[in-house]
Amino acid sequence: MKVIQYLSFIKFSHTIFAFPFALIGFFWAYEKVGQFSWYKLLYVALCMVFARSAAMGFNRLVDRKYDSQNVRTAMREIPAGIISVREATAFIILNVMGFITCSWLINETCFYLSPIALLVILGYSYTKRFTALCHIVLGLALALAPLGAYLAVAEKLTWEIIGLAWVVLCWVSGFDILYALQDVDFDKAHGLKSIPVALGKQNAIWFSRLLHFIVFLGIFVLGVMSGRSFFYLIGAFIFSLFLIYQHTLVKPNDLSKINLAFFTSNGIASIVFGIFTILDILVY
Repeated sequence: MKVIQYLSFIKFSHTIFAFPFALIGFFWAYEKVGQFSWYKLLYVALCMVFARSAAMGFNRLVDRKYDSQNVRTAMREIPAGIISVREATAFIILNVMGFITCSWLINETCFYLSPIALLVILGYSYTKRFTALCHIVLGLALALAPLGAYLAVAEKLTWEIIGLAWVVLCWVSGFDILYALQDVDFDKAHGLKSIPVALGKQNAIWFSRLLHFIVFLGIFVLGVMSGRSFFYLIGAFIFSLFLIYQHTLVKPNDLSKINLAFFTSNGIASIVFGIFTILDILVY
């Protein structure tokens, strides 16, 4: 079915990384404002889906030449001929329009900021061509999820939500560095940039660990300074255990468990932290 092909095209299952943090941002803002809106929650969810679908589709479109030459990615939908360039382009445009429309339905603040968000999430796809800090840009793109969800309700930012966005940025950047270890040789041969290419595999792993150590500190400091309950702290503790676990799976000379470290570990960590943090808001 074409729907399944498009879901595979954008790796829809990977939405699980940022979505719980968007929900946290939404409920933190609701906690501040005191007005819950189901329709805004729906629009926030739709913005997440549209933005990520546009970003992944755009990434697959602009990287199709490299994907076709990389053994690991040669069977992706565009190189394999499952989805055409025209279909991919139309898909991206529809999702961009959907994102802007839902932003407009939320409030003026989100609508006016939507082009900036699109610039970041779409622009990321080109960063690997000129900077090894492409992972940081990806982290920033996903960090926009809690910021945008918070603005949907509160229409202004606070230090707590900025702190959460910083945690997301470092978390995503760290695990994306680990994921990029798979393509070091290919990236070097084709002039593409990444932390593993710039620093080597071992040093890249240490850089990822440093970022995740910042996450470990940040997530607890944020909880204590914002007066969160033990529910939040339990979620933060479990999240931290998954951070440690993924680093036990990845070694410079053994990347066989990279998918377990990248998707399974981070996906579960995000969901668990989201559940406990939202419980912290609803119960207290």
